[in-house]
Amino acid sequence: MNFKNMLVIGSTAAVLAACGGGNHANEGASNDKDSIQPITDDFKYMAEQFADLKLIRYKINGFDKLSPKQKELAYYLYQAGLSGRDMIWDQNNKHNLAVRHALESIYENFNGDKNSPEFAQFMEYTKRVWFSNGIHHHYSKNKITPEFTENYLRELLRDSKTELAEEHIAVIFNPELEAKGVNLDPKTDLIKGSANNFYVNLTEKEVESYYNTVIPKGEKNAISYGLNSQMVKEANGKIVERTYKIGGLYSGAIEKVVFWLEKAATVAENPQQQKALELLVEYYKTGDLKIWDDYNIAWVKDTTATLDYINGFIEVYGDAKGFRGTFESVVQMKDFEASERMKLLGENVQWFEDNSSIMAEHKKAKVTGVSYKVVTVIGESGDASPSTPIGVNLPNANWIRAEHGSKSVSLGNIIEAYDKAGSSGMTKEFCYTPEELERAEKYGALAGKLHTALHEVVGHASGKINDGVGTPKETLKSYSSTLEEARADLVALYYLIDPKLIELGLMESIEVGKAEYDSYIRNGLLTQLRRIEPGEVLEEAHMRNRQTVAAWVFEKGKSDNVTEKKVKDGKTYFVVNDYEKLRVLFGDLLREIQRIKSEGDYEAGKNLVENYGVQIDQAIHQEVIARTEKLNIAPYGGFINPLLVPVMEGDKIIDVKVEYPEDFTEQMMYYGKTYSFLPFKY
Repeated sequence: MNFKNMLVIGSTAAVLAACGGGNHANEGASNDKDSIQPITDDFKYMAEQFADLKLIRYKINGFDKLSPKQKELAYYLYQAGLSGRDMIWDQNNKHNLAVRHALESIYENFNGDKNSPEFAQFMEYTKRVWFSNGIHHHYSKNKITPEFTENYLRELLRDSKTELAEEHIAVIFNPELEAKGVNLDPKTDLIKGSANNFYVNLTEKEVESYYNTVIPKGEKNAISYGLNSQMVKEANGKIVERTYKIGGLYSGAIEKVVFWLEKAATVAENPQQQKALELLVEYYKTGDLKIWDDYNIAWVKDTTATLDYINGFIEVYGDAKGFRGTFESVVQMKDFEASERMKLLGENVQWFEDNSSIMAEHKKAKVTGVSYKVVTVIGESGDASPSTPIGVNLPNANWIRAEHGSKSVSLGNIIEAYDKAGSSGMTKEFCYTPEELERAEKYGALAGKLHTALHEVVGHASGKINDGVGTPKETLKSYSSTLEEARADLVALYYLIDPKLIELGLMESIEVGKAEYDSYIRNGLLTQLRRIEPGEVLEEAHMRNRQTVAAWVFEKGKSDNVTEKKVKDGKTYFVVNDYEKLRVLFGDLLREIQRIKSEGDYEAGKNLVENYGVQIDQAIHQEVIARTEKLNIAPYGGFINPLLVPVMEGDKIIDVKVEYPEDFTEQMMYYGKTYSFLPFKY
């Protein structure tokens, strides 16, 4: 095997983490492990940088090779995704749509001085809100604070003849109002402390009591309760679910989504894909979660189509209780060459399960239907854009995964774009020795790619829950996502220095795995801290995952000096001294987290995360901030999507062309004018 070819879509640009609610996606928004790959073509990947964000562009390689019918299908799926865009805004916060429309109206209609420092501050705030699909930071979930004054906003509103209610203005400027998008502090009421729009007039105790009432204990093949609805306590005290469906909540947007999905079904590539699309349409029409399960089963069975998609209310990160799903859409096409190189993982997933460090009673006797592909993204929307995953493993329902399998994909052109838009500054700054840096430069891209694949294909397929134990979101509650991502990371880490990967031809040397061990410890204990404001603790699930793993193995390996904290020239480093012993520690922690999940041991899960994954060494935090500020590398990245333009002959699409916008503001304004389907009140 040509190992150089395997580096084509490899990445260290994006930190491995998420796979939402259970199994979504490796977060691509981080540049804590930034690229060390040279830019080798003339395509302009970097678009702009502001605040803590950078905007990148990606190419749809191979789109011109699709047939006209396939391009037509891609266009319909692309339109369906964008048509649901408003829903994630309203889900994130009830004020978001009004604020967004006001900001866009000001941008379009304000005729005053657009070169003033104040207007520049206004534009930065507006772009940050666009990027986050709302007024809370897409990652930290803290409310975005404008640098301009309330008086200046009122001036802009007046001069642009834009209305905005006092309650919305107050939310923008009053730090006490809607302060946290998602609150995970166990000492507080998680529902009342979260500013999302999943629950209305409810407390955490009321929500838990409701779930305990409606969700049967130990139900086999349970539907995903709460996934597609808003829970509301009415004036009379009655609790009701407002379902997202045609004729229900978000009907205006869902009608448009269905319009395009019905068109997509008419040009499906095969009968199985058509069946899945028709079930998805029926689900949106009825809001029936049993149909959602039927759809997911049909979707998983479609493994031959060139084009695929993700569309629905899927990930539950936005809900502190882990039940309510946010809307997202990804349209993708198979990268046949890259997929062929990595299919060996799926073919050997049972070997990985059988040889795992977890207890025998927690292993699956038969791992079902894990398909792994590298895909090229065509377009994204909702919770997948502008900040996008780099890998996806779906569906999230454990019983569907166990009985029918799952699809695991790596977003190849997204990873490539991160690489091409990156630099080597972070890696050089935090590597302790020349040998560590050389290993990162030589093997880091492949190491990151293998970690992604192992995390998604093997990690999320591994392990089983004991009979009679509820789902992790029921038993582990707000710690479920963190523990699931830690578990999947640990599966990947456990095998990254296993000779089996060399035997399979997936890497040429154990040095590849060592590069990822170096990187994971470095990131978990140091570099990811640059994304946190001074004085704060870790609340985001993926950051908690990484620090939990890194801090636990650091502490448990102290007696053998497995990993070591070193200080050189006033700078702190974390260094791996014994890779084999570190692997053993990864395996030990994997065994314990799988036990916690299998048995539903809430207290053990809570103690693990709270003891290792929440608190920050403030001195190291300040040091990391100071060291990284000098590098001028934005800690978060997102994407400007390509534009699909249909070529018409009468009322028939005969071709679809791809254009590559370069201006983030223009794209957001275009989306706002073209895909605004939900009502709002200024």
